[in-house]
Amino acid sequence: MKKTIIVAAIFAFSIIVGACSSPTQKVEEANTEVVEANKELDDAKAEYISDMAKYKAETATKIAANEVIIKDLNARIASQKKEAQVEYKQKVAELEQKNIDMKKKMDDYNMDGKENWEKFKTEFNHDMDELGQAFKDLTVNNVK
Repeated sequence: MKKTIIVAAIFAFSIIVGACSSPTQKVEEANTEVVEANKELDDAKAEYISDMAKYKAETATKIAANEVIIKDLNARIASQKKEAQVEYKQKVAELEQKNIDMKKKMDDYNMDGKENWEKFKTEFNHDMDELGQAFKDLTVNNVK
């Protein structure tokens, strides 16, 4: 009976000792977790930077297309009636300024965290859509 109790105690002790990590093992595991977390953080930063560069390139293309439309609209001014030319020039100038402001807004954006980037992109997309609609509205009004 004593042997059974001693064997059970040794068995229980070995399970407890085996289940507990040594301080060295705990440090090694913590270091591994830190390395993995840093890698995930680096991957997230790289994805964020890549997304930002891609988006900036896309918006630069849209802004350049708007500049072409502005040149075309300015070329049409001479074909307008004299009384409509002043108003038309003013509207084109307003759209041109908005396009310049959008370009500046994009150029001036600094990395400010993923959450702020997503908010910035949402607002910027909205503003770009409004600008695009204003160009369409002006050309439709001009045709009539």
